[in-house]
Amino acid sequence: MRVRHKPWAKDLLNDHPEWVITSPHDYKGKWQQVFEKEQDLKIEIGTGKGQFLIRMAQAHPEVNFIGIEMISDVLVMALQKALDSQLPNLKFVRGDGQELTEMFEEDEVAGIYLNFSDPWPKKRHAKRRLTHKNFLQQYQTVMKENGQLIFKTDNQGLFEYSLMSLANYGMWLDEVSLDLHHADVGENIQTEYEEKFSRRGQRIYRLSAHFR
Repeated sequence: MRVRHKPWAKDLLNDHPEWVITSPHDYKGKWQQVFEKEQDLKIEIGTGKGQFLIRMAQAHPEVNFIGIEMISDVLVMALQKALDSQLPNLKFVRGDGQELTEMFEEDEVAGIYLNFSDPWPKKRHAKRRLTHKNFLQQYQTVMKENGQLIFKTDNQGLFEYSLMSLANYGMWLDEVSLDLHHADVGENIQTEYEEKFSRRGQRIYRLSAHFR
């Protein structure tokens, strides 16, 4: 994703600690304290411009949501949308998804969303894919029993890799959609990328799974 540099982004993020947490390791095991209500916590890794998570928080006030994004120039766009919405069950973290077990305690997370992650197509970069076994180990550690991992992509190669990776890890696949927008599914809140890709007629893939 090519993003225009915003020299003011970090300052704006730092000006809103009530929305953006820049020291997530300090809240390990204590995330419920940053929300108005104690309720299930779900996270999105690579929250991008924030459309998906903001709409999820609007649709599900009974759930607390955290969006994790490491690129300040992207996260600031999500923050600007959040400032307009003023949702009490939404927070953002400026941080690295590779450090989940340093941010969250065991069994602290009820669900994880991966939306249109970087496919890292070269074999030597496989460990960077968010469905690689190294990431799955972290998800399993921080997620509650029966917590769901939900993954969406437009990249067929990444989807096929992810299906194999999850199966090899021993995860249980609850739902697999090879053409999401032409399937009989329930709720599907779209990301910015998803709207753009679907307008082009590109196929969207989705799966949901849990650890056995």
